[in-house]
Amino acid sequence: MLDTTGRCAWTNPEGVLRRFAGLEADSDVFIDGIPLRFRLRFRQVKAGRRCAGSQGIGSVTMTINDQQPSSAAEPARRSGSIALVLLVAGAIIAAAVAFMTLGRAEAQPYILGLLALLAMVGLFMLFAFAAGIAGFADHAAADPVLRAISESAFDGIAVTDPRGHVVYANPAYLALTGATSMQDVRPVERVFIGNPDVSEAVFRLLKASREGKRLQEEVRVAGADGAAGRWMRLRVRPLGTGKREAKQTVWSIADITRDREHQEDVFQELQHAIEYLDHAPCGFFSVDAGGNLVYVNATLANWLDHDLAEIGSGGLKLGDIVSGDGSALLTSIVPEPGEVKTEVFDIDLKMRSGKTMPVRLYHKLAFGADGVPGASRTLVISRARDERLDPQRAAEIRFMRFFDHTPMAIATVDKSGAVVRANARFAKLAQSLDPSGGAAKSILAAVSTRDRATLGAAIEQAAQGQADIAPVEVMLHGAKERWGQFFVTAVADDGDAEAAIVYLLETTERRALENQVNQAQKMDTIGQLAGGIAHDFNNVLSAIMMANDFLLNAHKPTDPSFQDIMQIKQNATRAATLVRQLLAFSRKQTLRPQVLDLGEALTDIDRLLKRLIGERITLEMQHGRDLWRTKADVSQFEQVIVNLAVNARDAMPDGGKLTIRTSNVAAADVAQLAHKGMPAADYVRIEVSDTGTGIPADIVDKIFEPFFSTKEVGKGTGLGLSTVYGIIKQTGGFVYVDSEVGKGTTFHIFLPRHEAVAEPQVAASGSVAEVAAAAAAAKPRGDMTGQGTILLVEDEEGLRSLNARGLRSRGYEVIEASNGIEALEEFDAVNGAVDLVVSDVVMPEMDGPTLLKAMRGRNADLKIIFVSGYAEDAFEKSLPENEQFAFLAKPFALSALVAKVKETMAPN
Repeated sequence: MLDTTGRCAWTNPEGVLRRFAGLEADSDVFIDGIPLRFRLRFRQVKAGRRCAGSQGIGSVTMTINDQQPSSAAEPARRSGSIALVLLVAGAIIAAAVAFMTLGRAEAQPYILGLLALLAMVGLFMLFAFAAGIAGFADHAAADPVLRAISESAFDGIAVTDPRGHVVYANPAYLALTGATSMQDVRPVERVFIGNPDVSEAVFRLLKASREGKRLQEEVRVAGADGAAGRWMRLRVRPLGTGKREAKQTVWSIADITRDREHQEDVFQELQHAIEYLDHAPCGFFSVDAGGNLVYVNATLANWLDHDLAEIGSGGLKLGDIVSGDGSALLTSIVPEPGEVKTEVFDIDLKMRSGKTMPVRLYHKLAFGADGVPGASRTLVISRARDERLDPQRAAEIRFMRFFDHTPMAIATVDKSGAVVRANARFAKLAQSLDPSGGAAKSILAAVSTRDRATLGAAIEQAAQGQADIAPVEVMLHGAKERWGQFFVTAVADDGDAEAAIVYLLETTERRALENQVNQAQKMDTIGQLAGGIAHDFNNVLSAIMMANDFLLNAHKPTDPSFQDIMQIKQNATRAATLVRQLLAFSRKQTLRPQVLDLGEALTDIDRLLKRLIGERITLEMQHGRDLWRTKADVSQFEQVIVNLAVNARDAMPDGGKLTIRTSNVAAADVAQLAHKGMPAADYVRIEVSDTGTGIPADIVDKIFEPFFSTKEVGKGTGLGLSTVYGIIKQTGGFVYVDSEVGKGTTFHIFLPRHEAVAEPQVAASGSVAEVAAAAAAAKPRGDMTGQGTILLVEDEEGLRSLNARGLRSRGYEVIEASNGIEALEEFDAVNGAVDLVVSDVVMPEMDGPTLLKAMRGRNADLKIIFVSGYAEDAFEKSLPENEQFAFLAKPFALSALVAKVKETMAPN
């Protein structure tokens, strides 16, 4: 209770009123475990105790009810008096003193009488306590403030013992349950017995009370005799936490009919407001920060032909109703913490049928203190009617569509590069470059730091009114390398804040394609050069190897020069290997493709790879299930894997792990691999991964070039990876590389799937050369001599004379010719009496394929052997279909030439 100065006019010794600190009017509080509702109001206090120094009781007081506490609940208890206790004690002491003055004999009867009197009083008090007639006073319960609070509470309060009997009920409980006195009061379950609408709730409350739990239920109680029903809030909880208090239960009943009616009124008003908004003549929607539509009114849903049930349940996003890149405009508003922004956008909305309708959006967006946007409030005005009726508005709408739907990003900027207006494509591009919104504020923020001055200079030229400003191609801002070309045009109106119009076209893909084409052209050029060099080297090596064979035949192993001759042979063979690698890169080597199971082919070279990489490197092979077949040259495929394994070994000098994986790649999955230049088809993928040093990004595009090597001089030819590239390309496949410095490198090889119908599968137990060598070793060396006339056509005179000498030494008659025309003359001179033609492919005046056509015209059964440093299929396409001929790849030894001639001239 407070006086007029705000000071305490009366306090409870237990500090009860301190529990009301900070509470507002009509609040629920708990006093000694009892829930109460209090109200702060003004009234004159009639009685109470004053604080020290107070001059009087003021007019400000806190009460529980407007009415005085009723005594209907139970009679007020009288508190004990210390004076009565002192009076009784004084009387007993006085009697004792009086008995002492009388003497022992005279006082004994009186003492016995007094003791008997006290014993009878004590016995009667014990019976009174047992019967409940008397008891110790509860000072807390007898406190007048606590009693006034509970008995003046708006809510009905009752306390029951463990047997369910009501031991206390306030007047509000009596009024709500229809009781007139404590003798008529009933517990809650008996008050609502027989009411089916309340019985289930009461059962739950009783269960909670037995379990010592808190529970609240709201029920509707039907009125009697047609009266209106009431809403009641029923609560139950233990009286306290102590062992004795926990056995008692506090029940409270509150009439919340008015609260419910108020809630229903508010709900009805809300429904009316939603109905007004739904059927307004304009559209309305709300979109959250994730782009999800959380609300769309019925008018807009009807315009767009969408079902309202889809909205708000994750069924629609902003991009589903906005045409083109228009949604980027709505999400391009630069966040400012704590601010509310409203922007106007003219865009096209997209109907369910795919048609568009022009609208104007008033887009309101509020940002939190952290800059995170909340749900928008967006008003939609249809401009479809304007488009049909007003030519000026129709032109404006057409320009808006042109401006927003153009594939080029457009923005108007001021002299400093700040964006004044922008189309949807620019907003989308700006978000991808700088999600924080910097590129949407300034166009210079969309450019990398090193190139901002270049674009700024172009904008400055436009601000000065200069025309014909050259396009600027610069690197865009962002983690990935992206490029853009800016076209800057001056604005004619000097009074406008806009200084220039900037058109931006992203050129990342175009530059990547240009680099790819340039790289392919460079590789083709190098390949042609390598192929030409290899062809010339093959002629030289053929002459060296042929002459070397003559020397070996003329010298015995015991001759002092025999070892020198063998050294020449070994170096010539090594040179021939290098030439074959050049031909592999130029894709002009001879292949013998076979249908293969790559899993079996890799398993067969497992031991070879382990010997190559050494014990410090772990080899792991992971084969995919049900691998498709592919068609490739076994020996060349093995060469590819060996070259990659050797490179991986050199990249892991301290040891590591080499992993070879195989898998199928369906045509539908090719697009997801992001490998450029590879068409959609079925492939078998081979991945060769190492944990080595990796390849720096600045040289990764050069690794397939011939003679490019990062190894020390003398430790590599630089043809390993170029050979891999050439073999895979000639097989019809693709090879790509992923590498990260310090983590390792992975080569991805894709070979096309082969679906053979009647073609037999060749077991991948070894290369063709190994099979042929094994067959040759199993057979005894045969007679290489023979008879017949051979027309030898070769433009290299030294090589031709050596070949002719070798054939003559084996018993053949040889006619020599330096080109195709001379060969035809020699052929006609002997009237076609030639058993075999051995011809080079590339010759001046007339090449080998042309010579074959001319001679087959004279003799259809004429046998011919082509010798060339190029692949067989390099010239096979220029021959008529089904032409029969033999082929011998340069360089070759004398024994190989003689064996091929013997084989070809043998009768069929």
